[in-house]
Amino acid sequence: MARSFPSSVLFIMRLDKFVCKSTEFTKAEAIRCIHSGEVSVNDQTIIDEATQVHENNTVLLHGKPLIARPFRYLLMNKPAGTVCSNIDEVYPSLFRYLDIENVSELHIAGRLDADTTGLVLITDDGRWSFGITQPTSHCPKVYNVTLSRALSATQADDIAKQFRHGIALQGEAKLTRPAILDIISDKQVRLTITEGKFHQVKRMFAVVGNRVVALHREKIGDVRLDVDSGQWRYLNQDEIRSFL
Repeated sequence: MARSFPSSVLFIMRLDKFVCKSTEFTKAEAIRCIHSGEVSVNDQTIIDEATQVHENNTVLLHGKPLIARPFRYLLMNKPAGTVCSNIDEVYPSLFRYLDIENVSELHIAGRLDADTTGLVLITDDGRWSFGITQPTSHCPKVYNVTLSRALSATQADDIAKQFRHGIALQGEAKLTRPAILDIISDKQVRLTITEGKFHQVKRMFAVVGNRVVALHREKIGDVRLDVDSGQWRYLNQDEIRSFL
């Protein structure tokens, strides 16, 4: 696994998060310091932990400058039987695979189901991940899909047309956004979508009378999965900035 550490991009974050990211304080400890008047921003004492801190602000704790640790941006090949959570649930957390410090600061930009494998993006930069996951970003996500029932050429063409025009999912008021279906074999396809509704890929194929038996995410935006299952690496600067 590569261990190159990319330099930080510009940031805006809450003051309590900045204090945590500059120290070993928990969130509760950081808030107590702020409420006690121990933190100043640009020579002004701030007692509101929700105050936004910018990259060019001078933040002091007990009169000493705080410097936040650089943001981290990773990709991982999520194994099956893991959850996109910071803690173990019914299945173990995929964060078990990260042998780096301050793992608790990280979160996942676009979760996958426990049985779904492939590309996940991991960061501690909330603004960056919001740009990926917000509905208006239209960030393309590419999935390799294995189906339970073989598709004839006619069926494949018909489904591709339906997906291209959008389909109605149960419980959804709006049609899905246009999606691109590419045929790999009679039971294996590649699907590109630009949204992330709950269980969307599985629900789309259920509508057309098929069932997803395996699902693997290959690509998000311009970032393509290139590590083995359970492995990870830092994103390079071009990959990071492709989502800004």
